[in-house]
Amino acid sequence: MNNGIPELKIGNLVAKMPIIQGGMGVGISMAGLVSAVANEGGVGVISTVGIGLLEPGFKKYPKRTNKEALVKEIRKAKKSTSGIIGLNIMVALSDFDETVKIALQEKVDVIFLGAGLPLKLPNNITLEELRKSRLKVFPIVSSARAVKVIFQSWAKKFNRIPDGIVVEGPMAGGHLGFKFDQIKDPLYSLETILAEVIRVKNEFALKFNKSIPVIVGGGIYNGVDIKKFLNLGANGVQMGTRFVATKECDASEEFKDLYIKCKKEDIVIIKSPLGLFGRAINNKFLQDVASGLKKPFACPWKCLKVCDFTKAPYCIGLALTSAKMGIFKNGFAFAGENAYRIKEIISVRELIQSLVKEYQLSV
Repeated sequence: MNNGIPELKIGNLVAKMPIIQGGMGVGISMAGLVSAVANEGGVGVISTVGIGLLEPGFKKYPKRTNKEALVKEIRKAKKSTSGIIGLNIMVALSDFDETVKIALQEKVDVIFLGAGLPLKLPNNITLEELRKSRLKVFPIVSSARAVKVIFQSWAKKFNRIPDGIVVEGPMAGGHLGFKFDQIKDPLYSLETILAEVIRVKNEFALKFNKSIPVIVGGGIYNGVDIKKFLNLGANGVQMGTRFVATKECDASEEFKDLYIKCKKEDIVIIKSPLGLFGRAINNKFLQDVASGLKKPFACPWKCLKVCDFTKAPYCIGLALTSAKMGIFKNGFAFAGENAYRIKEIISVRELIQSLVKEYQLSV
C-alpha cells in the first residue's frame, strides 16, 4: 500500500501508484514527462505515433527517422528513471510491426495497443520471442465485446491472453472508440463499460489462472475519481489530460496555456481525417476545417493504414505536431472532457501528491 492507495501489479511488475499516464501524441508524452511519472511510482508512457515528425530528417527518410527518434526517446527516458516505462502504439500504424519490435529490443516494460484490435502478432516477432521477453501487452478497448474478441483470438492462436486491459470511456481526449450518439449515452458510460469488461475478463482469468488488471481511462480527474473506480473493481486508472499541465510535460508552453485558459464550451467533438470522432479544444483551425476549408499538404509517408491522404482535408500528424510546438494556426490540441477544470501548471510530483490527498479524504 502507498498512503492508502493500493499498488498496481502487472505480473512481476509493481507500480507503487495505480496510475498510468496516458500516451499523448504527437510529442506530448515523451521522455521528460514519462520519466517524471515513473519516478513518482506511476507508469510513464511514450506516445509513438508520429514521433519522427519532430526530427529534421523526417521528410527525406520518414521510416528510418521515426525508428531512430523512438529509440532515442526510450533510451533518454531510461537514463532518467528506473521506474516502469511503456509505449502507446496504434495498431493502425503502417509501421506497427517495427514499433513493437523496438519495444522488445529496447526492453520496454509494457505496450498499450489502441486504434484497432491486436488480433495477431507482428510479422517480425515470434511467439517464443514474446514469451521470453519481459514485455507486457495491454489492448486499449472501449467495449466488453472488443475484450472478448481479442482474448478469444489470443487464446486460440497463442494459448495465452494479454497481460491486462485499458478501458477508455467516452470522456477521453483524442480519438474515441464511440459513435457520435454514444458519447453522451449513459449506456456507454465508463462505469457501465467497466462492469461489462470485468465480467468478460473474469472468465478468461479463471480459465488461464492468471490475474488480469483492468485500467480505466477517460474523464479521470482527481483522487475522488480514482477511489470511485477502484471501488468499482478497476485495478488502476489512466490519466492523460491532467499530465499536460505539468512542468515536465514535453509540450510547448503555448500548448499548456491552451489547457489552462480553455472553457467548458471550448471542448468539442470533432471528426478527424481518419473518420473517427475525437475530443479537442476548439480553435480557428478546426473552425476552418468544419466550414469546408482544406489545408493542403504533401504526405511524406502514409503513417496510418486507414488514412486516405488524397481525400483528407488536412494531415492530422502535421496538425498535432504544429500544436505541440504552439503553432495553432496550423493545428489543434486534443483534450479530455475535464480539461477546462485545470487552472495551473504544477510539477508531476505535486500532481501525484494532490491525487493521493484527494484519495485519502474521499469517502
